[in-house]
Amino acid sequence: MREFSKLFMALDETTKTSEKTKIMAEYLRRVPPEDAAWAVFFMTGRKMRQLVPRARLWQWTLELSGISPWLFQECYEAVGDLAETIALLLPSVSTSSEGSLKQWVEERLIPLRSMDEASQKENLLLAWRSVSDAERLVINKMITGDLRLGVSQQLVVKALAEVSGIDEASIAHRLMGEWQPTADFFAKLVHKDTADTDISKPYPFYLAYPLESAVESIGAKSDWCAEWKWDGIRSQVLRRMGQTFIWSRGEELVTHRFPELTDACELLPDGTAIDGEILAWRDAEVLPFNDLQKRITRKTVSKKLLEEAPVVLMAYDLLEKDGVDIRSLPFAERRKMLEQILTPGATDELPSCRGTLSPALRVSPMVQAQSWEELAIQRSQSRSLKVEGLMLKRADSKYGVGRRKGDWWKWKVDPYSVDAVLMYAQKGHGKRGGLYTDYTFGLWRGGDLVPVAKAYSGLTDAEIKEVDSFIRKNTVEKFGPVRTVKPQLVFEIGFEGIQRSTRHKSGVAVRFPRILRWRLDKKIDEADSLDRLLALVT
Repeated sequence: MREFSKLFMALDETTKTSEKTKIMAEYLRRVPPEDAAWAVFFMTGRKMRQLVPRARLWQWTLELSGISPWLFQECYEAVGDLAETIALLLPSVSTSSEGSLKQWVEERLIPLRSMDEASQKENLLLAWRSVSDAERLVINKMITGDLRLGVSQQLVVKALAEVSGIDEASIAHRLMGEWQPTADFFAKLVHKDTADTDISKPYPFYLAYPLESAVESIGAKSDWCAEWKWDGIRSQVLRRMGQTFIWSRGEELVTHRFPELTDACELLPDGTAIDGEILAWRDAEVLPFNDLQKRITRKTVSKKLLEEAPVVLMAYDLLEKDGVDIRSLPFAERRKMLEQILTPGATDELPSCRGTLSPALRVSPMVQAQSWEELAIQRSQSRSLKVEGLMLKRADSKYGVGRRKGDWWKWKVDPYSVDAVLMYAQKGHGKRGGLYTDYTFGLWRGGDLVPVAKAYSGLTDAEIKEVDSFIRKNTVEKFGPVRTVKPQLVFEIGFEGIQRSTRHKSGVAVRFPRILRWRLDKKIDEADSLDRLLALVT
């Protein structure tokens, strides 16, 4: 645990990606495999479920520190992180922990979950007294489920590749899906033989960057393929050894939630892996994302829900054919193979609408255009087709790993936007813990402001400090950590989608809201009305 805490602190103290990679590689080289496995577990963003209720952590900290509840609340609001607040308030100790990371996690922390309150308290207080301040912070973050090491999975893969001498693609593949942090797992993760793969394991997803400049800057149109950017659940469908596995981009196995896809995939050839988007679909058109969300949140899918929100897989890439990894082939070639599998019998004269393998397995249509200008006209129709814009893929591109610039771009339509008034604010977490960075915005309905969206991204550091200062000076009321703010500031809020909703006071739900700019040029009576937002609902 001592070494892992040093790793946590070292990663927190640098922003250089090369230095983070070096720190992780050095750590993985010097610790035993069982500790390395748990470190990889945490470094890749996996978390343990909360082990002790927060109310108990709060109460025991009050008892040990001797401070009053109101002062704890003030400290928590200032820090913004419960684990760090507790670590700072507990009496300092000069000891350092004994025991490995594996022993601490498996023998001292995980058992807390199944203990009664008295036993939890006894064991946790003993743990707090037997570790250094830095180690206590890490332990608290594990207990609350808030441990983040500030590294991307791509950096972790790079460090593991450096330690093992294995290519990054193989490491990334082995990290996908479900695995347990054991010494045996780590040994297999860094083993030189890269031929072994679990039949259920998906491939690392290849992600596109938003187009940052004029589309002409990426080269000649003839070098690129275009297809619609669907708004669903990015997924991989695998058919191996007579079994079907459906994985979300979040590395969650969701096979049981989509029985219609599971049934359709029985028609796929064995040794097939398809990358695509799961969409709620009825009568030849995509349904709102909220309809699909009902399927995501249910562990069991009722017959009624299957009828209300049927789904399809909109496939756009083939990663494995006949059990062979074909990601290194050009995209255009992979695309032809995909069409041959899902639309047997289709020709240029009779395209994918004929001979479809299954109605639930569809090939995402290519958007044909001879020039960028012509493609831009097609893109302008995105909203009417209920898509987010276009995906641009270089015809000769390989299927990469993670988010990389150059071969795949997202060319999205401009977001919806409204000018809204800041109504409420709450402090952020982590490095933003001392600043008010989580905002609620409202629109006018008659003479009243109605909350319509929450957003916390889009402002510069300087703007955040300025807004934070305004909030502190213009707080009207406090409701726990939330402050009601004097209505005075106007911001342009952008969002990707909009839908009527009975769950929201405004009667509408927006998707992916974020701050586009601070409208210093507008007074609050110039902000938009709720009617204008509702008019955008299609």
